[in-house]
Amino acid sequence: MQKLIKPLIQKNDSKIILVVLDGVGGLPINGKTELEAANTPNLDALARESACGLHVPVAYGITPGSGPGHLGIFGYDPIECQIGRGILEALGLGLEVRKTDVAVRCNYATIKDGIIVDRRAGRIPTEQSKKLTEKLQSELSRIDEAELIFAPGMEHRFAVLLRFPEPLEPDATMIPDTDPQKEGLAPLYPASLSKNAEKVSRIAEKLINMAHEILKDEEKANYILTRGFSGMPHIPTFQEAFGLKSLAIATYPMYRGLAKLVGMDTPAIEGSVEDEIKFLKERYNDYDFFFLHVKKIDSYGEDGNFEGKAARIEEFDKLLPQILELKPDVLIMTGDHSTPALMKGHSWHPVPVLLKSPYVLGGLCSAFSERECTKGELGIFPAVNLIPLALANSLRLKKFGA
Repeated sequence: MQKLIKPLIQKNDSKIILVVLDGVGGLPINGKTELEAANTPNLDALARESACGLHVPVAYGITPGSGPGHLGIFGYDPIECQIGRGILEALGLGLEVRKTDVAVRCNYATIKDGIIVDRRAGRIPTEQSKKLTEKLQSELSRIDEAELIFAPGMEHRFAVLLRFPEPLEPDATMIPDTDPQKEGLAPLYPASLSKNAEKVSRIAEKLINMAHEILKDEEKANYILTRGFSGMPHIPTFQEAFGLKSLAIATYPMYRGLAKLVGMDTPAIEGSVEDEIKFLKERYNDYDFFFLHVKKIDSYGEDGNFEGKAARIEEFDKLLPQILELKPDVLIMTGDHSTPALMKGHSWHPVPVLLKSPYVLGGLCSAFSERECTKGELGIFPAVNLIPLALANSLRLKKFGA
């Protein structure tokens, strides 16, 4: 798709805003999904005048992680561009990632008698996580030939770089996650899935055991779970691929990492969704494309909290008029994947999407929800087609062929 689009790109002064309501898609509980249960007059009014549909993040039946989910809606084929979660977290936390590095995204967790009782250590406060990560760094600076570089994230998350003297083979990061994705189970083993991954596997095992020894007296965060072993990939930047000067507005490091990976400007910001929108307004004249990420909807879905997820959707709906005041040429509302509270995790279900521009039919959907979006003019389509649609609706694509 990028090869097709690149020669068609033309410059203009249009503005495109992509709002990602992380994990917004859901499934019914007592007859309604979270979107249907939430009181969303602004999203519903927007849906009535927009092109609506549902996107498939990766492929039918495939449950995406946050990395593939975002890459798809950024216009990159997530099957061709397979990127580990570790590199995204590390980049988002501002670490300098070298060609000799293996990045790992980690969770603090609670373990008792060898069994995980809380995969997220009760979502410990960010300040406590920072102190624990500093403690790990002070006591664990090297394992065998690898230098260790830690960086604290938000709540229970952190990242670590394993820095080797020489670049490793591409398959050296073929290490499975040790997070079994479910409480009540033992952590998984960081086994090597290729001959070249044996060195990384050995060091990962030592890292986990040594970290547990350092943390064993902590009430909650007494263990670490490792995820997304990965090295630095090589992909075209967002500006190279789509001709857009872009700004990412995200408070969580991983999503800044995703944006940084594709060359978006990624200033570190903190605060609420309202603070994100304020920042959007401040920088609105400086960019063509804006990615604004809203996280907590997904968090409540993962916790199985249906009412909490619906409440976070309602909170965003009240702020939506502040974005509409900017009158972007193209406004897109969607999620990177579905996170039904019913399933307490990501799922394979198509994700609602609306696209507002002067060049859509509209008038086909009465609300922004999974069921209503099935009636929209966009139908059910691959997520990778979303950016081409945004470019077309902002009149940034020339005619193809004679």
